[in-house]
Amino acid sequence: MTQEELLQVIEQAAKDGVTELDLSRNRLIDLPADIGRLTNLQSLNLFNNRLISLPAEIRQLTNLQSLDLSFNFLISLPAEIGQLTNLQLLDLSSNQLNSLASEISQLANLQSLDLGNNHLGNLPAEIGQLANLQLLDLGNNHLSNLPAEIGQLQALEILNLENNYFASLPLEMRQLSQLTKLDLRDNPISIPSEILGGSWNNLGQPSAILNFYFRIQNSNDVELLYEAKLLILGEGEVGKTSLAKKIQNESYNLLPDEESTHGIGVIQWHFKQPNGQDFCVNIWDFGGQEIYHHTHQFFLTERSLYLLVADTRKENTDFYYWLNIVELLSNNSPVLLVKNEKQNRQCEINDRQLRGEFSNLKEILATNLVDNRGLKEIKDIIQFHISRLPHVGTPQPKSWIKVRSALESRSHNYISLDEYYRLCQSNDLTDKQDKLLLIRYLHDLGVCLHFHTDPLLKKTVILKPEWGTAAVYKVLDNETVRRNLGCFTQDELADIWSDAEYADMQDELLHLMMRFKLCYEIPGRPHTYIAPNLLSINQPDYDWDETDNLSLRYEYEFMPKGILTRLIVEMHPWIEQQLVWKNGVVLHKDQTRAEVIEHYNQREIRIRVTGNRKKELLAVVTHELTKIHQSYERLQYDTLVPCNCEKKCKNSRTPYSYPLETLREFLDDQAYLIQCQKSRQMVDVRRLIDDVLSQELELEQKYLVRPARLPTPAESLHRELEQAREKSLNRQSRQTSMTEASRNQVFVSYSHQDQNWLKQLQTHLKPMIRNQTLDVWDDTRIQPGAEWRKDIETALSAAKVAVLLVSPNFLASDFIADQELPPLLNAAEQEGLTVFWIPISYSSYEETEIAKYQSAHPPQQPLDSLSPPDLNFALVNICKKLKAAFVGT
Repeated sequence: MTQEELLQVIEQAAKDGVTELDLSRNRLIDLPADIGRLTNLQSLNLFNNRLISLPAEIRQLTNLQSLDLSFNFLISLPAEIGQLTNLQLLDLSSNQLNSLASEISQLANLQSLDLGNNHLGNLPAEIGQLANLQLLDLGNNHLSNLPAEIGQLQALEILNLENNYFASLPLEMRQLSQLTKLDLRDNPISIPSEILGGSWNNLGQPSAILNFYFRIQNSNDVELLYEAKLLILGEGEVGKTSLAKKIQNESYNLLPDEESTHGIGVIQWHFKQPNGQDFCVNIWDFGGQEIYHHTHQFFLTERSLYLLVADTRKENTDFYYWLNIVELLSNNSPVLLVKNEKQNRQCEINDRQLRGEFSNLKEILATNLVDNRGLKEIKDIIQFHISRLPHVGTPQPKSWIKVRSALESRSHNYISLDEYYRLCQSNDLTDKQDKLLLIRYLHDLGVCLHFHTDPLLKKTVILKPEWGTAAVYKVLDNETVRRNLGCFTQDELADIWSDAEYADMQDELLHLMMRFKLCYEIPGRPHTYIAPNLLSINQPDYDWDETDNLSLRYEYEFMPKGILTRLIVEMHPWIEQQLVWKNGVVLHKDQTRAEVIEHYNQREIRIRVTGNRKKELLAVVTHELTKIHQSYERLQYDTLVPCNCEKKCKNSRTPYSYPLETLREFLDDQAYLIQCQKSRQMVDVRRLIDDVLSQELELEQKYLVRPARLPTPAESLHRELEQAREKSLNRQSRQTSMTEASRNQVFVSYSHQDQNWLKQLQTHLKPMIRNQTLDVWDDTRIQPGAEWRKDIETALSAAKVAVLLVSPNFLASDFIADQELPPLLNAAEQEGLTVFWIPISYSSYEETEIAKYQSAHPPQQPLDSLSPPDLNFALVNICKKLKAAFVGT
């Protein structure tokens, strides 16, 4: 857009009194002073231009509530920005800001401030004056400290500090009681990544992160960690187990027929560091058969050292496969390649080429385990690299180390969660949140297994993961199961797991297989299961209507094994009449069919869909595939959209395809035509994308600040899949109590004197209730003549989320205090029920147990203190949090 055209747009907008103006993607270099004429403007979008400064006249936009300046070239902000006192959302991400004007503190109504991807080296103390700020993004800057005033942001819920230079945090951060998300990843701070979280959608609890950090500041309460994992990978029968035992004990006598590892074996090796400090190496020996690869992904962790073993007598080692797998699953951890030169047979490896393609390949070594040739060099190099892993020498609470040592000294394969709690208590770990944080940390490290969100598995702590995986592979290695192409029944499992070590854990082990995506219950055949890794490779015969299909193709630079079998498990409720084989599946839902076929040798997955709801079903399939893709680090692939030109591609089985990324680049540049390379016709880019991706589901939403809305058809369809999948999974929880299995409601507790507040909450929840997102219970649902006390007790026992409307009236109610709160707070402690409380009025809530739980709105701004617009905004946000807690997002 030229300057003249822009002035015309502004003049017309001023005449029309517009309240919203979108000037994004117009390559604007300057914003004219005339922008100040738009005094009615409430929303101004200047995303993705070339602005280097803002005119002082920006101060005249006093009604502005939303200002998007992201993806420009701003170096600083004018002081006049502080006069936009009605501003609620300010996006300055992806600019070149190196400082922040102190006048930012005047934006008293600001709720969201995005400063990510800039060059900020410090933050002004005045930031603490933004009393209404709920979201602050400072990710990807040059910050090394935060002002103490950060603790004044009492309304702050989301704080992103990712990828900065923070080595320390101010004590005042503990005052941020409303934080629900805290991202400190990629900073030089002594907090394990297992506590920080691995992705934006899987961050650790802010209170847990801060508690851990401030605990380890006391040097008398910590010990330094000198421990790491050494993972040995490779094809089957190449000598991995022999090498592991030789590393542990050089005098170990090789057996003529060393038994192959079934699943995973774990042993320990200790060595002394130059400073005399003992170093513990946990050696994980992975079975090499392909059937085992699908559980390896749960244990291939970052901050570990990898050994890839090759037998020089064989030509079957796929170096590229294994090196890619390590790169994808372990965040590019260091790898040593060991040639096991049996019978002294040499093996030539293109050293330079492998190192050129895999930067994490550190050494290529050789050994003969018969006479230990090269073994000392291998052990020395292991010691060198493993002692330099980034987590080595970091502090840990002494109580954590004591509990872990006590767990590892137990001879049992598993213990109950209650027994774990008692063990923590006897080793000076008394806080329940700390106990849960430690067991989740140990789970992420692979030291033990505990699935804290699963209603059945959460009752047990598996102390030896190799025991669990060995049990799983007793099923997958079973001859009868293999002969039946992966099909087995609950009765057959009872025989397979008849040994004493498994007999009392059969339900949990089956659940573990399902959680690992290794099997699913066949729809319509209770207690009968399929392990898709063992399915036939033969595609069954079936008819397919090839007219008017939607199709999509994924092409991988490297394709890990098991993508398709994981998709089969995820979408099993919709498999059509067992039209499923190892490399493909046909799905059927609402008179719509989807065919998904993996061509592993071509490194691609093809999808085609026919029927009434093509776009919605395609969106669900691609959504599930994207989730699988995101479980791998650095997975490189193209999403290819077929051409729809009339001349050669429409309805063709081999249409020309466009990379989706290219199509999106065309859209960003407002270029709406692209040429088909088969027909040479020009094709509308918008139509190409709309044909197959108009129903995309949002996989990872960084900030939940969009207006409330009804779900799209694709989102509703996906919710159906999730419910069917969860129903299938939880059907196996035979030992789960009825209380746990039936917790499926939101329970609202309130004082009858606050009934008008209940009505306002009900009004805002109505869309979610109508589309069956939520089932909300309050005592207005009690029928005349009913046994009201019994109805309330039943509703209390069914509550998954409890909402408390807290006011002086609420706290004064003896019935609430004696009858409603105790079972709710007990369920929150023992069964994972979520408690949200809403501050209706100023009250003495600090004197009660309620103060321990998360408020859904800042207590310093109770609802009755807000203006009508602010009240509506607050209730919308409260309902979003309530929905997120209920559906588990």
